[in-house]
Amino acid sequence: MKDQEILERISKGDETALDYLYKKYYRMMSRIVITNSGTEEEAKDIYQEALIVFWQKVVSGNLVLTSKISTFLYSICLNLWRKELDRKSRLSREEKDNPESMDFEQEERLRIITECINELGDTCKKILTYFYFDGMSMQNIALNLGLANTDTAKTKKYKCKKRLDELVKSKYSAGDFLD
Repeated sequence: MKDQEILERISKGDETALDYLYKKYYRMMSRIVITNSGTEEEAKDIYQEALIVFWQKVVSGNLVLTSKISTFLYSICLNLWRKELDRKSRLSREEKDNPESMDFEQEERLRIITECINELGDTCKKILTYFYFDGMSMQNIALNLGLANTDTAKTKKYKCKKRLDELVKSKYSAGDFLD
């Protein structure tokens, strides 16, 4: 299949074109992850996420393709993997900064935040949990919750976080959180 035909088929909802892309470029895209400290499983996840990004852009009409599809997918995979490596690096630094076991104060803070998140409602609970506890990207949150796009997810997260802040401040004093 030629690139233009693939784009047309995807824009019409033909999932076989995505399957074709997945199989055709899987080895090339997975090599990005595997040769840069990743596993086969991580490579699959990154490539699937890249295909979702590509599919969303094609279907939304927001894709202006100035290169071959393979080049575009390669850049998406590379960017996603860099973000994942950055996230892993941050987590690693946080683990080094914090001792293995949480102290009582940390456990209490987590309990308070979790309690307040549970009072916010299902959508806010999911968004905040996905983002802060599961480390999920805004794009994946939007997909999981059936939101229109990442901007909608970001706006909802902002509003939920603001409500959480207000709820925590109304129920607890600053002394509950300060050392």
